[in-house]
Amino acid sequence: MRSRPIAAMLAATTAALAGVAHAEPAPLQGVVSLSASATVEVTKDLLNVVLSTSKEGQDAATVQSQLKQALDAALAEARKAAKPGQIEVQTGNFSLYPRYAPKGGLTGWQGSAELVIEGKDMSGIGALTGRITTMSVARVSQGVSRELREKVESDLAAQAIARYRAKAADYAKQFGYSGYAIREVNVSGTEPPGYAPMPMVRGKAMASMASDEALPIEAGKAQLAVNVSGSVQLTK
Repeated sequence: MRSRPIAAMLAATTAALAGVAHAEPAPLQGVVSLSASATVEVTKDLLNVVLSTSKEGQDAATVQSQLKQALDAALAEARKAAKPGQIEVQTGNFSLYPRYAPKGGLTGWQGSAELVIEGKDMSGIGALTGRITTMSVARVSQGVSRELREKVESDLAAQAIARYRAKAADYAKQFGYSGYAIREVNVSGTEPPGYAPMPMVRGKAMASMASDEALPIEAGKAQLAVNVSGSVQLTK
């Protein structure tokens, strides 16, 4: 018969523990969330040019051979100017597909090939495109190199952190506290978009350019930023 008091004690203990488990934590006092950032405009230092050519004919092998000849000639010229990091050369898309008449009959073959030239030597790449006669410029775009981004973001991070600390100290003073302690903080850089397309000369204007004329290039601008966010504990 002594089991009933023991059972009652166990039930009371369980209820007490459950009450502790469901108790809400005490609200934080003197905690402020804040953020700061630093931004700078930089000159894009990477150029990407895509050259392409298209061929068509009745025979797939003939079209493929013509594409290969055009690509090989362009590669041979591009490799003469290639420099690691400055002028990089690689092949792009190479496609070959059939053409059909409205009623479904095979009428021939069509294909295209691409050559991609990219790097930091913008004037050199522009001159190189003028020397390649078997392919024409399809797309031109610019971007920011990883080296430039990391160098700039190092300075931006220092500025953003200094602004974050100054803002925290100012908040502490305005709320009547003597200082603050960092609770949590996150530092992140704003990843700029990849290569941004540049306006291109089209139609008759493009056709009027001499085959050996260098592609005119002017470096664009990009915005880089570092953001600092988190919370601080204000201290007496």
